[in-house]
Amino acid sequence: MPPEIAFARLPDIPLDILVAHMSDPRVAEHMPLLKEAWDAAAARAFVAAKEACWHRDGLGHWAILADGRYVGWGGFQKEGDDWDFGLVLKPGDFGLGLPITRAALAFARSDPRIPYVTFLLPPSRRNLGALRRLGARFVEEVTHDGAAFLKYRLDTA
Repeated sequence: MPPEIAFARLPDIPLDILVAHMSDPRVAEHMPLLKEAWDAAAARAFVAAKEACWHRDGLGHWAILADGRYVGWGGFQKEGDDWDFGLVLKPGDFGLGLPITRAALAFARSDPRIPYVTFLLPPSRRNLGALRRLGARFVEEVTHDGAAFLKYRLDTA
C-alpha cells in the first residue's frame, strides 16, 4: 500500500533532521546550488527564506511527510512569472518522487494562481521519462545563480 503523502510547514521539522538531510552527499549530487555545508544556522536561514516566500506569495515549499515521517521538502516558489516546482527527497525516499509530484500537481491544478508549473533540473539528471509522462515539455537551458539547468514546463489548466 502506498504511503499517505501530506504537506506540512518547514518550521515544524526539527533543524537537526533538515541538517542531516541536506548534509547527505547523495542529495548534493544533483543540487548544483548546494555549495556549503549545512549546520543549524544554515537550516535556520533556509527555513526563514522559505517562510518568507509564504508571506510574500501565499505559497512556498513544504516539508513532505509519508505516513507522518519526514521524507524531504519541496513545493512551489515564485520565480519571476513562473511557479517553479522543486523537490528534494532523502536518499532512502527517492522512490516517492512521482507520487509526491502528483499530489503537488493536484494542488497546483486546484489553485487559479498557477496556470503552469516549471521545473529546473540540473543537467546531471538523466532519467526524465517520468517528467515527460506527466506532460512536461522541455523549454530551454537556463542559468540560475551561475549554474546550468534544464527548464521544463507543465500546463496545469
